[in-house]
Amino acid sequence: MGLIQKVHDGYVHGRRVHVLADHLAELLPSDASVLDVGCGDGLLASLIQQQRPGITLTGIDVLEREKTHIPVRPFDGQRIPLPDDSVDVVMFVDVLHHTEDPMILLREAVRVARRGVLIKDHTRDGLLAGPRLRFMDYVGNAHHGVVLPYNYWPGDRWRSAFQELELAVRVWRDTLRLYPGPADWIFGSSLHFVAQLELSQVTASQHSVRD
Repeated sequence: MGLIQKVHDGYVHGRRVHVLADHLAELLPSDASVLDVGCGDGLLASLIQQQRPGITLTGIDVLEREKTHIPVRPFDGQRIPLPDDSVDVVMFVDVLHHTEDPMILLREAVRVARRGVLIKDHTRDGLLAGPRLRFMDYVGNAHHGVVLPYNYWPGDRWRSAFQELELAVRVWRDTLRLYPGPADWIFGSSLHFVAQLELSQVTASQHSVRD
């Protein structure tokens, strides 16, 4: 596992962060205020900001770090410490599968966001999807002390959650090319997705009434 860890940290992780930054930067609206939930050290958010300088990114995380690339506040992992309708977009990047119930944070995102939600996560669909996802999760996160409940939803469960929360799917991408060469055939395929979600007109109007 030591060699695998070195390869992951030295090559795979760096490529993955830059590829993700490209996908996410493209899907954020102009001049938006964005909250990155579970942002870690904020490296990904800072790369997005470099591509889209008009966007303002701040973060929250359950683990406090001495140095971060963007402003980061601590939170308890369940309630977003912001008022209703306080940011344009809430972003989750490989965060929700680390929770016991992703709906808790998704509901919080709908409460806090004025315009929409942007998600990068996994789908437990396809041959041996569960074991492949657990392996990736362990290699990438175990040594950082990240909680690993391995709570991966299939695609249908994600879509039913979005419907329940009245979030319209504007973009759904499941070909992200996160890994180099043959590794992407095994650990890429359709195990990953990015979803750009928009608050429904009903939800948005309810937010306007509260304002």
